[in-house]
Amino acid sequence: MRAVALLLLLLSGCAGRPAEVRPAEVQVTFDANRITFASARGIADRATGRRVTIDDPARVASVSKLVVALGVMRLVEAGRIDLDRDVSDVLGWRLRNPAFPDVPITLRMLLSHTSSLADGIDYIVPLGVRMRDAVADPKAWDVAHPPGRYFHYANINTGIVATVIEAATGERFDRVMAREVLRPLALDACYNWGEGCSDAKVARAVVLYRANGDVARDDLGGKRPDCPVVAVAGCDLAAYRPGDNGAIFSPQGGLRISAHDLAKIGQMLLRRGDGFLKPESVAAIETARWTFDGTNGDTSQGFYCRYGLATQTVPTLAAGCEDDLFGDGATWVGHAGEAYALRSGLWIDRTGGRGIAFFTTAVADGSKGQSRYSVEEERIVRKAAGETAVMPK
Repeated sequence: MRAVALLLLLLSGCAGRPAEVRPAEVQVTFDANRITFASARGIADRATGRRVTIDDPARVASVSKLVVALGVMRLVEAGRIDLDRDVSDVLGWRLRNPAFPDVPITLRMLLSHTSSLADGIDYIVPLGVRMRDAVADPKAWDVAHPPGRYFHYANINTGIVATVIEAATGERFDRVMAREVLRPLALDACYNWGEGCSDAKVARAVVLYRANGDVARDDLGGKRPDCPVVAVAGCDLAAYRPGDNGAIFSPQGGLRISAHDLAKIGQMLLRRGDGFLKPESVAAIETARWTFDGTNGDTSQGFYCRYGLATQTVPTLAAGCEDDLFGDGATWVGHAGEAYALRSGLWIDRTGGRGIAFFTTAVADGSKGQSRYSVEEERIVRKAAGETAVMPK
């Protein structure tokens, strides 16, 4: 009886604690024409015990920005928008840094984070709030630097890019992305569970868990959420006017996509557009528009040192830069993602003709490897790149 009582006491002491979670870790390496390696391990949904696969969609955080850039370049090629035109002309309202009211802001600046916008306000602008009202707050701006001259990574940039896309097309951001990017590339993916994801794909969603086991995001129970956008008071999308606030579909980080489908994007880039984009459009995306010179930007403690149109280039061998994710001497272009205890990436080494798409969940806050990237990211990509560097304890 005493043993039974002790067991009950131990069980009661665990009540309410999150269950231990095994991270879901997926990676797919590729060259221009084939998948060269794929691995998936861990649990996608603790409630059902479902194991993760390379085809299960996860919220890949800021890798979403790179995919937005693909949509922008498709519209540029179609003559619908211009990278260097004042976006105010498309938005129908004046987008200006209040400290520099005469300096136009362009899509090229927004995509390269040189627009002088800053995340001084909440970049998650919900349904019912107009983007023009959100960025009217002076805290949305870096008033010390004019547009076009200083790098300041800010998620709100991508929300405005999505709003420009809507204003130029007259359509919801998620629908434009499905038509211009996801379907042409045969990707079963979507922004914030909006247009583009099949019901079967939604049912395979990867639940994002924190390192302590708490649910962080996307515990869907196999069903599409009732509201696919960020909303605080009702979800009347029928009344939404495209161009008011493209941020409702979380263009900065809300893409749900599998590592396998991310690899298809990487292969398209390695093939220099492959009919989806012109080679010069791919080059425009990849080419670093900004390189840190010691004074011309905020590197986030050495994480960002070269940036293109929603792409990072690593490594940068300069003082103040700690962006050597791969540690193999090669130059890699792509984008990293970090949110809700997930780390992700889509990277290509054009010279080596190779790439990697990956994500891993339940990463502890503050995890840091030899670079500014996490231990988990370095372990995944350095193994894939043939690197044998010992990770710090």
